[in-house]
Amino acid sequence: MSKPNLIRNIPQWYPMKIKKHFIKKCLLLITVVFALYSCVSHSKTSSINQDPMNLKANVTPSTNSNADRRKELYGLLGKLPDRHRPMSVKVLSREETDEMVTEKLLFDINGFELVPAYFTRPKNSKGKVPVILFNHSHFGQYEVGKEEFIKGRKEMQQPAYALAFARAGYEGFCLHSWAFGERRGLSEMEIFKDMLWKGQVMWGMMVYDNLRALDYLQTKEDVDSKRIGTVGMSMGSTMSWWLAALDERIKVCVDLCCLTDFQSLIEEKGLNLHGVYYYVPDLLNHFTTSQINGLISPRPHFGLAGKLDPLTPLKGLEKIDNNLKEVYRKDGAPSAWQLKIYNVGHIETPEMREDIMAFFKKWL
Repeated sequence: MSKPNLIRNIPQWYPMKIKKHFIKKCLLLITVVFALYSCVSHSKTSSINQDPMNLKANVTPSTNSNADRRKELYGLLGKLPDRHRPMSVKVLSREETDEMVTEKLLFDINGFELVPAYFTRPKNSKGKVPVILFNHSHFGQYEVGKEEFIKGRKEMQQPAYALAFARAGYEGFCLHSWAFGERRGLSEMEIFKDMLWKGQVMWGMMVYDNLRALDYLQTKEDVDSKRIGTVGMSMGSTMSWWLAALDERIKVCVDLCCLTDFQSLIEEKGLNLHGVYYYVPDLLNHFTTSQINGLISPRPHFGLAGKLDPLTPLKGLEKIDNNLKEVYRKDGAPSAWQLKIYNVGHIETPEMREDIMAFFKKWL
């Protein structure tokens, strides 16, 4: 379609001055319309480029109590079994070495499938002893699971944490998460999809098992229920801070290589770096990573991260650190929160292990 001839459409009897004035107004109008279109178009493009899936968290600061916020967080974990359903355990075997006693256990925790676990204690311990709930990592090695607690793995230091705990005078506990070890039936993706159809959340079911493990530990006469800690690497790191946020029975929390700020992960296009188990529906409309971890305050919390670890973007670590420093300051426990960043990737170094054990010694 040809463009209209503005001059041709002006009556010839108009004075030339009026013609020029009319042309200037038309050109100005065209310029304004084009500029407005460009701004709107650029705004839409920028929004798409910055957040292609519109995944930015829509979270506002909450004025609710920590108890209410814990209920809110727990409520996001899907349809879970009764929190107080009867639970049973069988001791399958007991082994002793010069330093440690290891019990292999089988739990009926959730009513869906049996849960294998290890419980360890120092060989010559007497009376009530502090216990550390160890949460195993992922690494895509589904055959490992809780064996990491007893045997260790190449990404972590020796001795394995079970023996390290025993030598330091702690009891230890670790269970197989869904899809790991003897719980390998359906794949992780199949479990996630099956649960999703039923209104369940895989991460929620994983958290539930560990919360019930705390219930079990409190029934043991040799456990000092006022001195329970938790630690884990990678997936186990995330489990540690979720558990500590949800349950005040955990007195000391240590997370290794997975204190991930959700928004920074989105901005760094790192969503595929975490397994599907990690994702909780609707979470970003209620909580940031800092807000979940803020529920741990004023209890001691030590985060360890690798500067070169893509699973925990540095920008996000700095954000969490600043937020938690303020939370702990307001709660009157500024020294109880610590974040230390090491010049490594997604591994545990000798220095990290030393720092972890020193933190437990100080606070547990």
